[in-house]
Parts: sequence; structure tokens; C-alpha cells
Amino acid sequence: MFTLRLTDTAAIHLSPNRLLLEIYSGFELMLDMVQVRSFVVLASELNFSRAARRLNMTQPPLSRQIKLLEQELDVTLFDRSSRRVALTPAGLAFLFEAQKLLQQADAAVTATRHAARGSAGSIRIAFVGAATYSFLPAFIIRARAAAPQVELELAQMETAEQLKAINDGQIDLGFSRPLIGPHHLDSLCVARESMILAIPKIHPLAIKRRPALDMLNNEPFIMFSPKARYLHKMLTQLMTAHKIEPRIVQSMTHSQAILSLVSAGIGLAIVPAGTQNACFADIVFRPLDMRDDYIAELHAIWSPDNRSPLLRDMRDVARAFLR
Repeated sequence: MFTLRLTDTAAIHLSPNRLLLEIYSGFELMLDMVQVRSFVVLASELNFSRAARRLNMTQPPLSRQIKLLEQELDVTLFDRSSRRVALTPAGLAFLFEAQKLLQQADAAVTATRHAARGSAGSIRIAFVGAATYSFLPAFIIRARAAAPQVELELAQMETAEQLKAINDGQIDLGFSRPLIGPHHLDSLCVARESMILAIPKIHPLAIKRRPALDMLNNEPFIMFSPKARYLHKMLTQLMTAHKIEPRIVQSMTHSQAILSLVSAGIGLAIVPAGTQNACFADIVFRPLDMRDDYIAELHAIWSPDNRSPLLRDMRDVARAFLR
């Protein structure tokens, strides 16, 4: 049996099929993990037949598990009728906590299995495509050197997806563009890169060593779309501040797509310097004649509620990049 920190006011003691939730006020509640899983699946389906099929059981055992859970909690979790199944306010409140309990329990089992085979555990890391050009490969090399027994579970996600995945407990650490709008995550800048001009080799500006911004006026230009909020806003502000009016012929979300169009000769683009590692043969990259006010940042983001020591270790690895 081992203990997991759930919140500042509760802890979980886990055995194979039982969960003891101790509230520090002295109240103890014994929950059966089968019952909790049954509740979460039924809350997702709101249909006993579908939920039972997902749980590989028939409806009567499922109904019995839910009834036993309601008796243990001393609340009604579902409104049941011949036509519908719906969560009660108490059921809705318990759903969020039940999902956290299952995530913690699954993480505990995974950590135990890793320890049994000599691994320190795993950490789930998400990244935006822009991180792959230079930062991510270097980070992985350093992380594996610093913690060779830690398994890195990697997933590519856009910034908005990372925000949701971290809030849902599916991801421990994200590498994203700076967050825009309200959020409660912590963040740390781990990389900064200047913006440069990507030019088709056949374009006259390709022979310029440092093009002036006003040379972009009336030129065909490939812009970051509004979906790439951070870079779209940066370039819009740049053009407004310098009174630059290129002729926007395409808008794309990802640097890779933008560079492919530049390579095809469709237009020019301003992109983060790290994209030079994308290796397009028909593009030349040039620094722009402007101040260093426009810098693309990459941030590490995480939930302040995540107390994993592996997360702390990986943050330390990422923090070292800007020392």
C-alpha cells in the first residue's frame, strides 16, 4: 500500500481494488475502484446499456455498483427514469473528483510497474511543431543524459490543446508559444529566436544580405493565419508599426506549410530563425534590418498543482537553456 497526494487536504491510500480517501478533518471514506470506474463510464455514456458494454458487464451488476457507491457516499448520483439517465448536482460535483482519483490511481500503478523494472517513471510532454526545429532535439538529449531512467512520453499538440490536456491531467509539461488570455498555468521562457525573412531563391531580394523592411511593400507574402495567434499578432504589429504593406497571398498556421509555399516561389515570409533547420533547398534566409523587438519565444508550461518530482527535474533541464 502507498500514498498519493491528491490535494492539500486529502490523500489516497491505494490497494489493488480499494481506495481509502482520508480527509484531514478526520473523516474517512472507503471507495471501491470498480465502483468509481463504473460511475465515470456511466457519467460519460448516460446510458446503462452502453456503459455496461464498455465495462464488459451486464446492466444488473452495473446498477448494483452504482447503488453501492451512492450508499457509501450517502448521496444520489444519477436521476433515473425509463426515458433518461442524468447526473444530479452531487453526481456532477463527484465526477470531476472521480476522474482525478482514477488518473492518480492509474499513475500510481504505472509508477509501480516502472519501479519494478528499474525505471524511475515516465513524464508526459507535449510540444508545438515549432519546437522541433532546434529546441526539442536538444532538450531530449539533455533530459536523457540528466535522467536516463525516466521515460519521455511525447505528443505534438497545438498550444490550445496543451492547455486543455494539462488542465485535464493528461500532460505533465508542455512546450508552447506564450499563452494568450486567462489561464492558471505556470510558465517559463526556455528559448528565444529572432524573426528572419524566408525568400525563394529565384526572387530578386535573395541577393540582398540584409533586406530593409520597406522592400516588402507590395511583395507577395505568406502570413501566419489568425489560428497561429501569437505569431500572427506579432507580424501584424510589426507591419503596422513600420507601415509595411505586403500583398498577402496565403495565410497558413504552421511554419512548415509556409516554408513549402516559399520554396514553391509563391511568396516571401517572416518566420522564426529556428525554421532554417527545416532544410528547404529552394529558400534563402536573411536577417531583417530592424530592431530586436520582435522575438519569438518558446515557453515551458505546467500546472502548479502537479507535484511530480519528475516534472521538477524536467523543468530544471529546460530552464538551463536560457542560462
